[in-house]
Amino acid sequence: MVTKRRILVVEDSASTRSLVRAILEEDQSFEVTEAQSGFDAMRLLPRSKYDLIITDINMPDVNGLELIHFIRRSEQYRTTPLVIISTQATERDVARGKKLGADAYVPKPFTPELLRGACERLLNAHG
Repeated sequence: MVTKRRILVVEDSASTRSLVRAILEEDQSFEVTEAQSGFDAMRLLPRSKYDLIITDINMPDVNGLELIHFIRRSEQYRTTPLVIISTQATERDVARGKKLGADAYVPKPFTPELLRGACERLLNAHG
C-alpha cells in the first residue's frame, strides 16, 4: 500500500479550498486536510504531521504571512515545504513570501497543472 502524502490547505474561501482539494486528491497519493483560517491551521499543526502546507495570504484572524512565520519558527515544521496561493502576485509580494520562508508561490487564478506541479516538485525534493 502506498503511503499518502498529507497536505494542509489553509484558505478562508470554501470554494477555493474545495478546488485545491479536488485538484490534489485526483492524485491518489495525496490526502488533504482543510483549515479555514490561519488560526484554524495553528490548532491543527501540532496535532498531526503534514508533508506540505499550502496557504493563502489574505485571511481573517491570523493571515498567511503570520502563519508562515509561525511555521518556520516551529521545530516540527521548520523544513516542511510551503506553497503560497494568492491573488497578490506582484514581484514584491512573491519576494516577500519567499523571504519569509515560502518554497513556491502560485498566483490565483491557477491551473490544476501549475498547482499540482509545484506540490509534486517540492514533495519530491524533500523526499
